[in-house]
Amino acid sequence: MAAKTRKIAERRGVTVRDARRLVLDLGNVVDGLSYGQPSFLVNGRFFARFRDEETVLVLQLSSIDDRELLMQIDPEAFFFTDHYRNYPAVLIRLVDVSRPLFEEVVRKAWQHASTRSPAKARPKRRR
Repeated sequence: MAAKTRKIAERRGVTVRDARRLVLDLGNVVDGLSYGQPSFLVNGRFFARFRDEETVLVLQLSSIDDRELLMQIDPEAFFFTDHYRNYPAVLIRLVDVSRPLFEEVVRKAWQHASTRSPAKARPKRRR
């Protein structure tokens, strides 16, 4: 029983406000919109977005293998849906993830995203 209590105590969760602050404090991250939800771009490319009324953060990873590892480490906090099956992205339940793990995962994903070349500007459509 003590181990279960300790595990619960370690799982403090991350507030939406703290998640936003952490993401926006990383270099070259700006606000955007994706599927009508607040999102974050790095060098003009998708990096992360909120989902499900901001209870879940969708995070772009460097590989699907990274997602699989995270799901093994903490299957309550990290998951994916069929929509993301073939994409290197993970969904994070903010209420279930420990703050240190959340910070580490977001920073590692940001490091990968920030090394990619900036997105090319789309040509404006003629009317």
